[in-house]
Amino acid sequence: WDSVATQITATLTAQRMVHSGYRLVTVGHSMGGALATLAAVSLLQLFPASPMLDQTRTYSYGAPRVGNEAFAHHVNTQLGHRAFRVVHADDGVPTMIPVSLGYHHHGIEYWQQRDPPSHLNTVQCSASGEDVFCSASIPSKGITLAHATYLGISIGTSFCF
Repeated sequence: WDSVATQITATLTAQRMVHSGYRLVTVGHSMGGALATLAAVSLLQLFPASPMLDQTRTYSYGAPRVGNEAFAHHVNTQLGHRAFRVVHADDGVPTMIPVSLGYHHHGIEYWQQRDPPSHLNTVQCSASGEDVFCSASIPSKGITLAHATYLGISIGTSFCF
């Protein structure tokens, strides 16, 4: 995030006046999901009174834990129910960095337990960020095939399994 923050901040500064009715959405997969969370929180701090950012949403797919419990609480305070974390089946990336090292997920997890993607196969987990009845119930297997597909869409093609 730090490598692009200056450019994105400058662009948002210019565009938020012209497009004041727009809403900011940050999206990312895997490490990009972690960066999307960092970006959303950083931008909310830089522009605290901006109507564009009041409805900021962030979507992460297969993202690892980003920070500690205090950071997760900060994200939850800033974004509330506008931070969406999606985990596909046994994707091990979201649980690869263990809670025992002090890391903690933010927000509500939406766990797509199995394919095909559907509301029938998806569980809305508790707002704790660490619902033991959701993806945290599966020991991390690292990067699995589930990490390469989200909502039925192939995210990457160069995985070696």
